[in-house]
Amino acid sequence: MSAARTVAVGGAVPYSIEIGPGLLDDGARLAAHARGRHALLLSDSHVAPLYAARVEAALRAARPDLRIAAHVMPAGESHKTLASFAAAIDALAALGATRDATVYALGGGVVGDLAGFAAACWMRGVDCVQLPTTLLAMVDSSVGGKTAVDIPQGKNLVGAFHPPRAVFADTGALRTLPARELRAGLAEVAKYGAIRDPLFFQWLEAEREALLAGDDRVLAEAIARSCEHKAGIVERDPLEKGERALLNLGHTFGHAIEAEQGYAGVGSDALNHGEAVAVGMVLAARLSAALGMAPDEDTVRLGRLLHALGLPIRLPAGLAPEALLARMRLDKKNLAGRLRLVLWRGIGRAEVVPDVDEARVLELLAD
Repeated sequence: MSAARTVAVGGAVPYSIEIGPGLLDDGARLAAHARGRHALLLSDSHVAPLYAARVEAALRAARPDLRIAAHVMPAGESHKTLASFAAAIDALAALGATRDATVYALGGGVVGDLAGFAAACWMRGVDCVQLPTTLLAMVDSSVGGKTAVDIPQGKNLVGAFHPPRAVFADTGALRTLPARELRAGLAEVAKYGAIRDPLFFQWLEAEREALLAGDDRVLAEAIARSCEHKAGIVERDPLEKGERALLNLGHTFGHAIEAEQGYAGVGSDALNHGEAVAVGMVLAARLSAALGMAPDEDTVRLGRLLHALGLPIRLPAGLAPEALLARMRLDKKNLAGRLRLVLWRGIGRAEVVPDVDEARVLELLAD
């Protein structure tokens, strides 16, 4: 197995992110983070047939004393619900998981969010090891400890901060990732360049064809640089009181689109999370330009990169502007009922803008 790259996340609860091929088969590494005798391997109906048996076998070989149970949830954002959370809790109860148990989250962002939330709540908090299998989860949701489920009123409205004990991003898993999901992950990669790193943005423009082709070296570099950015921000602002909000560029718009479309199920025509965020970033850039904060040419450049990465950059048809705005009012960044958005001054210069005029947002959404 090739040597893994390691990104350290500091702060009150430090942990490491390991990036490289073959990590899902490295039982010694995975089991090193199981403090007790109970482990719940939580996955979904897409990922479990590909990797669950391998991970379980690796864990058992390294720790024969470990009692392992597998819980498989239906795949898709539409199943990131309180009902699925309850089923995960039932699985922990059936295992007899004690306070030193470990939950292994094997899958994409939906699995990672739900497994992390279940770990945060079982006996007021047990360990969670994130095993992301999608690019989006590797560079975003598996890092930082934000866990949640969706409710009909909005995305991620019920959750908790619960940092993982470790993150293992096995780049070999990206070989089985559908092309659409790879592109969705590239939206979150592009976000890091957009909010704080113009040179990374420029690198993505130069390497866009290699990224889309799934080049191992280029993807590993993109994952590591994205994780380094997020790790630094999370270390400085673990509970999203300030700088960490910048990671939500495009997300207020994107979450509203997802909620209004009913969340993308398996085989759905609705935008998935990365696609919705891509549209949301362009909307945020357009709003910034309309407010006189940023040059139009940076909006064009962002749209050009996202389009080249195979991502949508316009609102889907049939979404009512008033309904989207109502969803945006439920965003967790808002304060005192006033709209608070992440906008930018141009590529690499994002900022949180309080008290955004809703009329300007509505005008944008209706355009």
